Amino acid sequence: MPGMFRILPLLLLWPALATVAGAQDAASEAQTGGVAATGDYLARMDLDGDRRISLAEYQAWMSYAFDGMDRNGDGVLSAAELPGGKGRPITRQAHLDTLAARFSRQDANRDGYLDAKELAAPPR
Repeated sequence: MPGMFRILPLLLLWPALATVAGAQDAASEAQTGGVAATGDYLARMDLDGDRRISLAEYQAWMSYAFDGMDRNGDGVLSAAELPGGKGRPITRQAHLDTLAARFSRQDANRDGYLDAKELAAPPR
């Protein structure tokens, strides 16, 4: 899906874009509210409290923008739901696959989890 890779940066920047436009919704505020440091992100993402982030936890956290943009809840971001109202549709599965690839690149020690150091590292 070549079009998805052109839209992905917009998905990743959506919370910032929405704030600038004054359109950030309550879901994204609840997701990021009060998070100021890597440890805060780790604590919020770490649903099972083991101080490391699994792929499922990462995908759940990182999907809040997709979920907020999918206004009709059909699991597909149509052009009308994308910033600017343009672009190819993006399925939730394609989004999750992209997140899995990013997770894999960030997992420097290849243990299947992200620790605080890996989470704070610049994208690879």
